[in-house]
Amino acid sequence: MKKLLTVALAALAFQVSAADKLSVGATAVPHAELLEFVKPELAKQGVELDIKVFTDYVQPNVQVAEKRLDANFFQHLPYLKEFNKGKGTTLVSVVGVHVEPFGAYSQKVKQLGELKEGATVAIPNDATNGGRALLLLAKAGTITLKDPANILATPRDVTGNPKKLKFRELEAATLPRVLNQVDLALINTNYALEAKLNPAKDALVIEGSESPYVNILVSRADNKDTPAMKKLAAALTSPAVKKFIQEKYKGAVVPAF
Repeated sequence: MKKLLTVALAALAFQVSAADKLSVGATAVPHAELLEFVKPELAKQGVELDIKVFTDYVQPNVQVAEKRLDANFFQHLPYLKEFNKGKGTTLVSVVGVHVEPFGAYSQKVKQLGELKEGATVAIPNDATNGGRALLLLAKAGTITLKDPANILATPRDVTGNPKKLKFRELEAATLPRVLNQVDLALINTNYALEAKLNPAKDALVIEGSESPYVNILVSRADNKDTPAMKKLAAALTSPAVKKFIQEKYKGAVVPAF
């Protein structure tokens, strides 16, 4: 009887320990940095945070859906909705944390008006970020779109292109590396920061703080409301994180809470 009780208690202890561990996939900047910042506080609350860094926008979602990760932190809601629709997954948003204003960068011109006829413009090849890039160019008056509110716009939706810009659709992570090969590149802020670009200073045009593309913590429906996930969500939207974002990123990343 004593042996059975010992085994039962050990099993219970293991379950509690396992429940208090969270594996979270993230892109390096700023997502993994924010997770590293809250990691000590979560440890005090009994939650062990295991951070896995990714360089792409697909595997973090795939691995959460396959239960190889508990959550991820790298994307905005329009991307998540499009991913779920395209891949047949049912991942859910846990909490919104920050906005990374999307920007246009160049090593060849100082302002958009200096782009020459036939200039090459690189944009992300995923639907939501490609559309986001085109919307930014349209808002800046460089092009016009069939539907200026369509977040899934593609180069085929460009109805006005006075400079006859040529669009190259490339994987988002590669855009900083091809910046010297194109005339203009529309780059997600996390990849811009990794490439040592300063969005507040280097971007020729950048989204305002009203951007609807809030970066979110994502999980499955079956673990969204676990105590450990709730503690992580609370930590990521704490006053301490807000201060950290404001002081470290100086406008390149904006709190959304």
